Amino acid sequence: MTEGRPTPPRVLTIAGSDSGGGAGLQADLRAMFACGVHGMTAITAVTVQNSLGVEGYTVIPPDVVAAQIRAVATDIGVNAAKTGMLANAEIITAIADACQSVHIGRDGSAPFVVDPVAASMHGDPLMHENALDALRTKLFPLATVVTPNLDEVRLLTGIDVTSYAEQREAARALHAFGPQWTLVKGGHMRDDPRCVDLLYDGSEFTELAGPRYDTKHTHGGGDTMASAISSALARGSSVPDAVAFGKRFVTRSVAHSYPLGAGVGPVSPLWRLDGPLDD
Repeated sequence: MTEGRPTPPRVLTIAGSDSGGGAGLQADLRAMFACGVHGMTAITAVTVQNSLGVEGYTVIPPDVVAAQIRAVATDIGVNAAKTGMLANAEIITAIADACQSVHIGRDGSAPFVVDPVAASMHGDPLMHENALDALRTKLFPLATVVTPNLDEVRLLTGIDVTSYAEQREAARALHAFGPQWTLVKGGHMRDDPRCVDLLYDGSEFTELAGPRYDTKHTHGGGDTMASAISSALARGSSVPDAVAFGKRFVTRSVAHSYPLGAGVGPVSPLWRLDGPLDD
């Protein structure tokens, strides 16, 4: 009898579920599998949604969210973690305390990617108003890298990014909240023929440019990129290398997106499975 494979790197997603499977922790786990890591979950909310939008959600009690984090970290171990939907300030505070207790964060043993999901791609709110300040003061100072899109940048900083100069201004403003790195994603600058993301460490800017595809099927793109970054960090990559990998990964996943239901379909990492499967 063989002993099987060695244990792969382990990545924890702290996020809400998507009943349609396009975004949320379902997209996280799909991307993590495609990146060759073992995905684990701390579920923060259960959403009622499909390809047309979010119809409602139920928030998981903060102590239960924190208990999930501690349960997997103290037994299985966490090589990197990421966040997604964090509905309110109480959950954010509980996550910050739990992560610090198990050494997840920029000063701990496990890198921490904070994706500040504030609304669905359809514009449905996924966060209470009291959560924004908790994100800035509780979670961002623990983050190895934060990965907001331009709508989230506007909510967090008040800066409406429409140019590369404003993208740099936003990166500086976000970095002032305390993360080690900021990644300002440019996917929502739809008039730009390129899709340019901007990485900033407090002193130097790095632009990551990619093509802009003519498709509406981009559900779960932010989740997929953050999960790919987290997976690369779990494998020991530096932040710049992990972000560059995440950019390549999500770009190809957008290129392989597919229609689903009557609305917006998901980006797809299933391209990693192309080719014959071994028996």
